[in-house]
Amino acid sequence: MIKVVYPGTFDPISLGHIDLIKRAKSLFDEVIVAISTGNGKSTLFTEKERFNITSEVLSDMPNVRVVRLQGLIADFIDEVGANAVIRGLRAVSDFDYEFQMANINRHLNKKFETIFLTPDEKYTCLSSTMIRQVSKIDPHRVADYVHPVVLDALLEKRSRHN
Repeated sequence: MIKVVYPGTFDPISLGHIDLIKRAKSLFDEVIVAISTGNGKSTLFTEKERFNITSEVLSDMPNVRVVRLQGLIADFIDEVGANAVIRGLRAVSDFDYEFQMANINRHLNKKFETIFLTPDEKYTCLSSTMIRQVSKIDPHRVADYVHPVVLDALLEKRSRHN
């Protein structure tokens, strides 16, 4: 059984993330979506909210499971018995960072492999940062980039902060 981990903050999960997960689940036996919890990033949604939203969005994908990632991804892949990590590359600018991370992780764990996937071209400019920034002003404007569950969560979150 070939398992891969797709780590990320997923704040929030976007249609670009979902596109990569669908591509990965057609290639591998199991895709483990690992919600990063202690990476020092400031997030719109709490760890619990990100986990619940992502779990609900991906609930109809049988060979996909959502877990919390605490600690180093280089250690985590051994804990879950994964063969590799998948990462999305939207543009050449993503490659420099992801290449460095792949090399550091391989240094930390010699078995560590990184597989790069590219998204559908309609998602190449999409990021969770863009979704958060646009949704601060008008959450409805990101409806084309997120699952309806995410849109509802953004609308609820923004209504509480207004």
